[in-house]
Amino acid sequence: MTELAAVKAALKTQAVETPSWAYGNSGTRFKVFAQQGVPRTPQEKLDDAAQVQAFTGVAPTVALHIPWDRVEDYAALAKHAEDRGVRLGAINSNTFQDDDYRLGSICAPDAAVRRKAVDHLLECVDIMDATGSKDLKLWFADGTNYPGQDDIRARQDRLAEGLAEVYERLGDDQRMLLEYKLFEPAFYTTDVPDWGTAYAHCLKLGEKAQVVVDTGHHAPGTNIEFIVATLLRENRLGAFDFNSRFYADDDLMVGAADPFQLFRIMYEVIRGGGFTPEVAFMLDQCHNIEAKIPAIIRSVMNVQEATAKALLVDRAALGEAQASGDVLEANSVLMDAYNTDVRPLLREVREEMGLDPEPLKAYKASGWAERIVAERVGGEQAGWGA
Repeated sequence: MTELAAVKAALKTQAVETPSWAYGNSGTRFKVFAQQGVPRTPQEKLDDAAQVQAFTGVAPTVALHIPWDRVEDYAALAKHAEDRGVRLGAINSNTFQDDDYRLGSICAPDAAVRRKAVDHLLECVDIMDATGSKDLKLWFADGTNYPGQDDIRARQDRLAEGLAEVYERLGDDQRMLLEYKLFEPAFYTTDVPDWGTAYAHCLKLGEKAQVVVDTGHHAPGTNIEFIVATLLRENRLGAFDFNSRFYADDDLMVGAADPFQLFRIMYEVIRGGGFTPEVAFMLDQCHNIEAKIPAIIRSVMNVQEATAKALLVDRAALGEAQASGDVLEANSVLMDAYNTDVRPLLREVREEMGLDPEPLKAYKASGWAERIVAERVGGEQAGWGA
């Protein structure tokens, strides 16, 4: 197989999971902007996700969020997804939208609140059993606003205890994916603020506990690719939440703010052996003012382009330059790959997959956007906030 053929083959195996919540209404903490044609039910979210898969060919799974996607029959929901050409993916928990969680959820000082939070996480594992999902994705808004508000170490003990109970409930083929976030909504301390904290808890839990890297959850200037390389080296990188930010956790389309950073991350993924089904590539974005489905298609394409460029890095030449201490040549090899226009290559890949080479244009011509505006009238649109 030629080098180009190998790159094409790798690109055809790529899988980017789309989030159900990205198809619903979203906004800032000031205003949620409603759009026409937005899904009203989890089934309609899956219908839209199926369009992304139909036009990109590399978005086969959809992450659910509980309780936003709660239904009476999860097996039926899984069947609905299968009938539309997609599958249900990670189950995301929600321990941040309840008054009881004002002082935290799994880390709260109140044992009854902690019990409620852990029971919800166990419910999510039950849903995994029903849907066939292998990943439980956890993010906690827990933290404190003021010095002295709570015992920092005790909160870590509570976190460890709750995670351990949920971990023991996992099946042999299921994983716990622990996400971290630098700040928000807590002002003084965040209970899982960085990759080191998440890694420490996962290490103690066992091999089925892995770290999630959300590309928007870092301080400005943080070298995310270093974190990726380190977690891959330790076999603890379980998933990505892809998005982009200019200031903080902006949840913009992946690759929108810094496409070079996305390329650097994807190079470390490939170099570190992370371009496998064992590392889940998920989107976690809010499309507040742009149309939902085209934005998600564009996001998938951005990941494809960064991946293609990373696959084109001449690793032999790069290794030689690094070994000889030729700083400029090493940087040049990396930049040559980044500056390559991979769009013609990806058009070829799509054609070989039986897809339209231009996913966005094909979606626009399909009439789906007009159809859902006409059909989804009445009822309550999916989304959050007011």
